[in-house]
Amino acid sequence: MTDEFVRLPHFVSVKDLTVDQVMKIIHRAQAFKRGTADFYLRQPVYAVNMFFENSTRTRSSFEMAERRLGIQTIPFFPQASSMKKGETLYDTLLTLGAVGCNLAVIRHSENEYYNQLINLRPDQHLNVGILNAGDGSGQHPSQCMLDMLTIYEQFGHFDGLKVAIIGDLTNSRVARSDMQMLKTLGATLYFAGPENWFSDEFKAYGEYCDVDDLVDMVDVVMLLRVQHERHTAGEDDQFDAAAYHKQYGINQERYDRMKDQTIIMHPGPINRDVEFTSALVEAPKSRFVNQMQNGVFARMAMLEAVLRGRQLGGLE
Repeated sequence: MTDEFVRLPHFVSVKDLTVDQVMKIIHRAQAFKRGTADFYLRQPVYAVNMFFENSTRTRSSFEMAERRLGIQTIPFFPQASSMKKGETLYDTLLTLGAVGCNLAVIRHSENEYYNQLINLRPDQHLNVGILNAGDGSGQHPSQCMLDMLTIYEQFGHFDGLKVAIIGDLTNSRVARSDMQMLKTLGATLYFAGPENWFSDEFKAYGEYCDVDDLVDMVDVVMLLRVQHERHTAGEDDQFDAAAYHKQYGINQERYDRMKDQTIIMHPGPINRDVEFTSALVEAPKSRFVNQMQNGVFARMAMLEAVLRGRQLGGLE
């Protein structure tokens, strides 16, 4: 009998996940969403949520997922921690592990910050499971999992689906995680947006196209937020929101050209009337709210994978 569970020591990237692991996580997320998952912690588990960048969806979603699983959370505020005195991220986690934290959900501006926490030297003994809530412009595995769940709910498969990823590609950890996973799962990818945000990194996964050549052809339109906080001052000074929306945004005319079954996705927060016409954010083809709902269940499945991988809470 095939084991239905995924077991991981950490959940920091989607790059090395197999198709089988991804599908098991999706199915567990669906079971949590239906309320049919057989899950019970027999021993206490403590988690700390460490967000060094602002967050609404990811932070609240992880907190809700933890509460639904029965995980107890320890408050952490970076601005009030000893990191303000120069303590390293590793030593902060060493402290939190020593006082009893089993899991750490971390969002950090540094790409691959987690390497120092999971690739330990022989003299290091950090015993905390790390879940990556977003690292710089690198990976966003939990957004990727909730996106895969949302797509799977709509189509029931990935193989052969045509997906357009549109927007601020260079600065997007969502684009990187999702393109890697979608290609692994058999989807065909296309990219659009300002051409200076498209590089050889993306060319390896799909071709660059004009938005108007894509909207009536693809099954999924995945919009990316224009990330002003990651732009240089000069770059952002030249940004024209109205011009961007006209050339790359989803407006009513483009919405109407889409196939009936096509869905529009956005990781949030949305720059209304930039990536997406404000009146369409909750339109029938939009899955923006559904993605946020699915985030809780996808993160429950991710947390469970690390709980089982580390045999926490009496789980195996």
